[in-house]
Amino acid sequence: MTNAVGPRAVFGVIVPSTNTVVEHDYWRSGVPGIAYRAGSMYIPDPVMGNDDDFRALLGQIRASIDTAVRDALTAEPDRMVMGMSAETFWGGVEGNAAFEQRLRDRTGLPVTTGASSCRAALRELGCHRIAVFSPYQPVADVEVGRFFTEAGFDVAAITGLRCPTAMDIARVDPDRLRAMVAEIDVPGVEAVVQVGTNLSFVAQADELERELGKPVIAINAATLWYALRDHGFDDRVDGAGTLLRDH
Repeated sequence: MTNAVGPRAVFGVIVPSTNTVVEHDYWRSGVPGIAYRAGSMYIPDPVMGNDDDFRALLGQIRASIDTAVRDALTAEPDRMVMGMSAETFWGGVEGNAAFEQRLRDRTGLPVTTGASSCRAALRELGCHRIAVFSPYQPVADVEVGRFFTEAGFDVAAITGLRCPTAMDIARVDPDRLRAMVAEIDVPGVEAVVQVGTNLSFVAQADELERELGKPVIAINAATLWYALRDHGFDDRVDGAGTLLRDH
């Protein structure tokens, strides 16, 4: 339901309690008349240094997501946006569809996820052969690659930054991100995709697009773009990549 700071729409945004980037990226976009109300998933043990740790982290997300959704719903939002990405890729295309349906059933609202947003963005941009990077461990990269492959894309390269904790995702410096993009941008790649919502990459992706001459999709830009467009809003945003600027 709209209000004084969100006269056009209020988006509920579900984020891990360790995440400091999603809300910053959404507010920084400056889309007029859109407000964001976060629901926080409590992460008491943010370690993700290996595959087992990452599975345990995902378990914490699954245990706390209903409470986060409950809290966000008290603000009477018009849409739910998943400001976390790994769980939305898990189980491939069918896993994502089931996750979204559970959230729609729970909230009665339209739902935007990172996986669906990236798929829609790549289709909008006409890109088929992609390279993907994340802050994750290999077990999660397998699931991300599975989703994109099942969605019909050719994944030329996929790798993760192997961040040791959930908070360390937000501490990755731009030079390391630039080096990662250079590593996976192999011949024939039509777009580079970044997943992991606590990775601060929106502004740098915009810069890299200009340098590389191809789309560089930051997941926070993709989710905001898809939420806006699916909600009927055509606002254009500078400085956040070609999606929000031109599509």
